[in-house]
Order: sequence, then C-alpha cells, then structure tokens
Amino acid sequence: TERTLDIERCDLNIKGNHSNHHTELFGEKRLVVRRGQPFSIVLHLSSSSKEFKVGETNFMFDVETGPLPRRESDTKVTFSPQASTVDTEWSASAATDASGRTVTVSISSSPKAPIGVYTLTLDQLGQKTSLGQFTLLFNAWCPDDAVYMKSEEKRKEYVLAQHGLVYRGSQKRIKGKPWNFGQFEPGIVDICLKILDNNPKFVSDADKDVSSRSDPIYVTRALSAMINSNDDQGVLVGEWAEFSDGTHPGLWMGSGEILRQWAESGPVRYGQCWVFAAVACTVSRALGIPCRVVTNFGSAHDTNANLVIERFYDENGDRISGDDSIWNFHVWVDSWMTRPDLGSKFDGWQTSDPTPQETSDGVFCCGPASLCAIKEGEVGLKYDTPFIFAEVNADVEDLVQLSTGQFVMFSESTKSVGCFISTKAVGANERRDITHQYKYPEGSKEEREVYERAQHRNMLLQRGEKPGLHLKIKLAENMIVGSSFEVYAFLTNNCMDTRNCKLIFYARAVSYNGKLGDLCGFSSDNLEMPSGEGLRLSLKLEYQRYEPAITSDLLIQVSAITFDKETVDFQKAEKTIVLDEPDIGIKVGTLNQPLTVEMTLLNPLPEPLLSCSFAIDGIGLTGSKPITATIGSVGANEAAKASIEFKPTVAGSSVLLVNFDSDKLKNIKNFTDVVVEE
Repeated sequence: TERTLDIERCDLNIKGNHSNHHTELFGEKRLVVRRGQPFSIVLHLSSSSKEFKVGETNFMFDVETGPLPRRESDTKVTFSPQASTVDTEWSASAATDASGRTVTVSISSSPKAPIGVYTLTLDQLGQKTSLGQFTLLFNAWCPDDAVYMKSEEKRKEYVLAQHGLVYRGSQKRIKGKPWNFGQFEPGIVDICLKILDNNPKFVSDADKDVSSRSDPIYVTRALSAMINSNDDQGVLVGEWAEFSDGTHPGLWMGSGEILRQWAESGPVRYGQCWVFAAVACTVSRALGIPCRVVTNFGSAHDTNANLVIERFYDENGDRISGDDSIWNFHVWVDSWMTRPDLGSKFDGWQTSDPTPQETSDGVFCCGPASLCAIKEGEVGLKYDTPFIFAEVNADVEDLVQLSTGQFVMFSESTKSVGCFISTKAVGANERRDITHQYKYPEGSKEEREVYERAQHRNMLLQRGEKPGLHLKIKLAENMIVGSSFEVYAFLTNNCMDTRNCKLIFYARAVSYNGKLGDLCGFSSDNLEMPSGEGLRLSLKLEYQRYEPAITSDLLIQVSAITFDKETVDFQKAEKTIVLDEPDIGIKVGTLNQPLTVEMTLLNPLPEPLLSCSFAIDGIGLTGSKPITATIGSVGANEAAKASIEFKPTVAGSSVLLVNFDSDKLKNIKNFTDVVVEE
C-alpha cells in the first residue's frame, strides 16, 4: 500500500547547516547554503501519521527558483530519495529514528545549479507540502564548483572576510584605506540578488537570465554593468566634479549603507572607482564568488583602443586635446573562477571593472577578462581584454605642437603605466604587490615576446643617459596638508656645447583620475647652460595658493619643461605630490556596555576647519548605518575631539572604522580592532 506522511513541521536545521556551509555569519533567520554540498532538514510527523519506512514510503522533492521555473532551464528540479546523495546533481537520502516519527533528509544540490532563492516542496503522489525556502550560493569549498579555491586561508580572505583595505595615493605614497564589505549583514544577500533581478537581461528574458546564474562568468559580467547606473537602474552614480546633491565618494565607509539606500530608493549618488570596486567585491563575496579589490597605479585610459596613450601639448606645456588619460590610480576587482569558454589555461583570477569608462556590447561594463590573457597579451579573448591590457601596459606618447603646426615628441617622456598593482594580503592588514600576475617583469624576454612595442621602450631604457639636456624633479620630505614647502627642478647639460633654453616649472592641482585643475605655482626662466654644468631651480608651494585648487584627493602635479629652440629638443619631467593627512587617534573604552570610542585629530591647517564631524562604522558594532558626531569648527592647529557611544550586537572580534569629515579635509580614515565579550 502507498503511504503518505502527515507532516507537523519541517525543521530546516539552520544552525547545523550554516556551520557546515560556512554561512554562520548570515545569522539564523533563514537558511543559506552553498551549492554542490549536502544540507539536512528534519521532518517531524504528526502522531496520527503513518510511520516512515526507508525504501517503502514514496515521496519526491521539488526545488524551484525564479519567476518561471522550468525543467529545461534547470530552474525546476524533481528528485526522490536514494540510498545516498551524489555530489554531481540534485539528490536526496532519508533516514529515520527508532520511533519512525522524525525523518532526517539529506539534500545535495548540483554544483552547477543557478544561485538564488529556492522553494522546497514535498510531493507525495501529487499531494504537495511546502517545506520552506533556502538561498543557494556559489561554493568555493566544492571541487566541482566553477569558483572552487583550494586554500582555506584564501577562502577566508576572499569569501568570508567582511573588512579590508583599498589602496590609493600615488605609486610613491601608497595608502591603504579601510573598508567594511559587510556581505553577511542582515538583508544584504537579498539586495545582491535584487541587483541581478534589476539587470536589463532579466527584464527582457527572465527564464534565460535566471538559468544563466549558474555561471559565475555571466553573474560577474552582469554585476560589472549593474554596480554603475549608466544604462540601467544600477547601484551607484559616478561623479568626479560636483557632489552637492549627494554624498561625497570619500565619505562612505562601507558597502552596506550604499546597498540599503539603493534597495530603498534607486541609484545612489556618488561613487568613484574605489567605491564601485568595493561594492562589487561585497556583492561577489555575498553570492559566494571569491573576490579581491585591486589598485593599479598609473592606470591608462585608452579611448581609441590603439594601446597607445597619446597626449598633445602646446609649446608652454598645456594639454590641448585628446581624450586619452592616465589616472594616478584606478581600482577594480578580480574574481576567481574557471573559464570553460576560453580553456583551462585561463582559469583563476578574472578582472572586471564596474567603474563606467567605456561601453562593451553597447553597455557600460567591463570584464571578466582572464588575468592570464592580460599577461600573455591575448587581447582577442573575451571579455574586454584589450581595454584592461592597455590600463596596465599602454605606451605613452607626449607630443608638442609647434607654432608651425608640426608635432614633435618629447624626448625621454617615459611614463610608467601599470605599476605597484596592489591588493590586501591574505590574512593580514598589509599590501601585497601583484604586478607580476598582470605582466612580465619590465624588460624581460617574455615581455618583449608579448609586446613588440615594448622593444622601443626597453631600447631607450638600456641606452642609459643620452647626450642632451637632462631634467629631474625632487620633492621635499614631509609635505603635510596645511604647510608650505619647496620643490626643485635640476637641469644638467650633457652636450659638448653650451645650450640656450627656456625652463618652465609649475604645479597644478590634479584629481586621482588625471584631470588637471588650477595652477598653484609657476616660474619660468631663460637659461644659458654651459657644457657639463647643472642648475637648480626652486618652486615654492604656498598653502594659501594651493588650498583653493586641490580636491579631496590631496594631489598636486609638479611639471618642468625645457625647450631648446635651436635643436627643437623638448624635455619634460613630472611628479605627483600626495599631501599627507593628519592621523586620527582612536581609544575604545572596553569596560562596560555601551562602549565609548574617543577620537582626536590635529588640524594641521593655518585656518579653522568648518562643519567637522567624526563617524564610526563597524559590523556587529554600530547597527545598520554609521553613527556620526558633529563638532562644528576647529581652530588652526587645534585638536578636533569627539566621543561616541555604541552598543555591539555581536560578541567576538570586529573592526571599528572611523572617518573624519570637514569643509577642507575629507576622507580621513583609521580603524581599530574591537573585541566584544559575551
């Protein structure tokens, strides 16, 4: 006789499943599991139910995801209990205790199943009982999953770590700024899935889109389009100039606040590259794709895809045209997955860039491009490899247009593109240099094989000093914002004869994406340089002069140009100054709840700071958004001080981020570890 079971309740065994699936940090309100790995549920039968007998009781399970579940799309699967689960497809096995009143079912999902929210239904000869919902994620612990990562240390960093460092500054002054990824905070994983449901491909063909969510390549490409709002109702609006009707990109401390704001009211104003990348990292980690935030110093933006950055100047050294640019730094993400579409050689880290720079397939998205393809110069492999290849490898040509209309190249205008490529080290708050993963060593045999164009560059490098005029810039040691200081240009004449030339020495504010602002220092001189002699020219940078010009990036570009009219010899030297910011002192009193943090910052400026505030943000420490203390104005060379109370909700160790904001100093951050007792 066929038996049907009368089920009183179904226990999803959230605590035990989460512990096995590395999803404990999602809390216990709902079941979140990783694909390709068994999870267990317990069916409690009512006292009037027939008892369960293995092999005799006939029932099946239905799992469904998306708005149009279909067997052909792998979004609906039906399977019945077997003797044991298999790890290659959806399967189940069941066992009972002595009483026959509780049935423990082990369910294994396919390691190739689409990720998302699933419903689980018990089907007994057409009689259906809903057992609940679960969220299925990618599984870096499962060898059959496309995102499988062997090392537990790396999985901890790239999937589970909720706090990280994002590198900024210039290649000579690299600074790590803390960021709260917060991928396990309440509600975030739902918002991440909602981002996928808002992508235009879902809107035009939901069945195909949900089915494609089995593929991390597809999901990563969709995210690189959806983190910016350029073609769709994406998460962040990019802005590099005017921020008055939104939040300045330097104010954000973590992704949680941005994602929640987007879920409530649409595209969030404003982001710049590090914000786009950090949010993309949160979403990738939340969905189970291992991800790291990467900073490229000297990042080329090649608009016409010829792998050469061309910049045109007039005789005074002013830029005259051209859309190509070099960003002081640019930030993107690498995600870990196999590339069955390209071949196993191209498995591993894949670069994608959610900052809207150029369109790809008509949409502002970029990647994923295999790191191996970028390194080998395989620019024909998808997606967007030529653009990312140019970001780290483009040659730079600086050309001067003479009054006659003809163009001359600056001699020795070598620009380093793609250097000190940085990410946070695994398991430590330190910088790890990963340049070697993106490119062969400058000047190595392999580099020359990959780029014929590099031969020209190496020839110049290996020739040593050529006869001619030589120009160098030297910066002062401590350049803290608020102080005035001098920079120097050194000119030497290595020719056999005396040279007459003009030297222009100037400084301009610059933002991190290479866009030049106003002048903040200028001097020029006509010089007679005897053979073999050297000369030093100084340029004073006064706070009163540079303060109105600089952006919150605190960058000044110093340039020197010499021009010998007789020989039409142009020389150019450039250096970028990163002004040092004051440090925030942090003290946390850990004795009694609520905890108090005391913060201090010395105003280094010779004038008051207005609209000063400190804000704190910590996962499990401060709730769903940062807590701010406004302190008004702080006099010249005086200390800004504030203390903020906060009530931790989770025991254990966490990280507290602190941000200082004011009218003249922004995006000043620090962090401290906080251990909360039970």
